[in-house]
Amino acid sequence: MTKMSPHLPDAHKVPSVDQLDRLRAVTPMYDAVVDEVDGRRIRVGGDWLTDFASCNYLGFDLDEEIITAAERAVRRWGTHPGWSRLLGSPRLYPQIEERLAELLGAPDTLVLPTITHIHMSVLPALAGSGAVFVEAGAHKTIYDGGSYARGLGARLHRWHADDPDELVRLLRSADTAHPRVVCLDGVNSMTGNIPDLPALAKICREWGALLYVDDAHGFGVIGERGDGSPTPYGTRGNAVVRHCAETYDDVVLVGGFSKAYSALLAFVAVPTALKERLKLAAPPYLYSGPSPVHSLAAVLAGFDVNEARGEQLRHTLHRLTARVLAHLRSLGAHTPNRDQTPVIELPLSPGHDLADVARLLWRRGVYVTLAAYPLVPRGQVGFRVQLTSLHTDEQVGHLNSVLTELDELGALRRADA
Repeated sequence: MTKMSPHLPDAHKVPSVDQLDRLRAVTPMYDAVVDEVDGRRIRVGGDWLTDFASCNYLGFDLDEEIITAAERAVRRWGTHPGWSRLLGSPRLYPQIEERLAELLGAPDTLVLPTITHIHMSVLPALAGSGAVFVEAGAHKTIYDGGSYARGLGARLHRWHADDPDELVRLLRSADTAHPRVVCLDGVNSMTGNIPDLPALAKICREWGALLYVDDAHGFGVIGERGDGSPTPYGTRGNAVVRHCAETYDDVVLVGGFSKAYSALLAFVAVPTALKERLKLAAPPYLYSGPSPVHSLAAVLAGFDVNEARGEQLRHTLHRLTARVLAHLRSLGAHTPNRDQTPVIELPLSPGHDLADVARLLWRRGVYVTLAAYPLVPRGQVGFRVQLTSLHTDEQVGHLNSVLTELDELGALRRADA
């Protein structure tokens, strides 16, 4: 029998993970091994479930045009580049960065493997010995990047998006001789809501701060709006800055291709001079292994599909999402989603155990993202449903019937609570 080193704590003795460890033990919804995929159905062992945990919003993960293009690129370039980006980049990289800058309407872009890499390297480089202000509801990886920046000499603060005066007070107290970076989500990863970016950008510009926005869940889904926009998402999927009719002046946009574009790659949109500086200041550019060729080629093919069929896919995505949200309203159940994005958080009523809800969902063949403490505050424990353009009306109808069952059991928080 293998013994654990006395220097390594048991999971149940670490308060920050003991709830997750319990859920992993009592429900198959955590740490599942998926044996087979059939559209938006997955098989785990002998159980088939409809996957409402997927963030492949546009269905690019199973798009034949993208799969074929990626296979051709692997034949040409091999499976994986052999260099860090500082040593050499396949021509695929600058092609992505040029097309991405045009799509975003940004001055320039730099692509790195993941958003976590960017937060842990670009954010400290931007902050220097100044201050980082992380919005309280932002994704934890932003806070982790801010914590690393603090370890390198920056000061770290938290603020709340519903209290912009709090941000003003913090900015007023910060040393103007050093950089100040204000960080937040674009489309929030739990609520699915879009921030008041123009108001926050105005505050940052007035106080000489840089606004740093992580739009992992918005890129590919929301985009520029106009009179001809067929859905509230806008068009082109070119992310929150264009969606809010903002400029990139004093704004850094971070996004990923691992959600809507279904490829292992991420980006930061910055002016060209800053991009060149980050090439020497961001360790993933200097040292890390690059993304696989298949991912690079899938992004380029995804640009083509987005141009040809993106609006149709987003229309389907919005229609399915709106159907679920309308059903929740008819039940009187609470979700914080007010912007009709495909991220639908469902907090549980007080006294209901997430493990029991997870077991019921599994029995009904519904696979979701469990939102457990400490991943979310105790008052927001529940689950998250994500819609994609590959879900069917039949699957959404079944989801709604299961939500009705949970509501009848009193498990879903009331909208008027």
